[in-house]
Amino acid sequence: MCLSIIGRILKVEKGSALIDLNGARKEVSAVLKPHAKKGDYALVHAGFIIEIMDAREAKKALADIAAVR
Repeated sequence: MCLSIIGRILKVEKGSALIDLNGARKEVSAVLKPHAKKGDYALVHAGFIIEIMDAREAKKALADIAAVR
């Protein structure tokens, strides 16, 4: 089973990104999505940004996740 998590990009620099994952900050690779930028919502798996998400879609998904906690 694979698990990915949604986070908001705080900073992008030299192929890596600092991302806020529900309050935890983590350095992840942005090499698969070189167009990633600060403020984007991203789907992260195994330390890599695998998708840039629409902000509305990401916020809804995060709200849905929070509702089942």
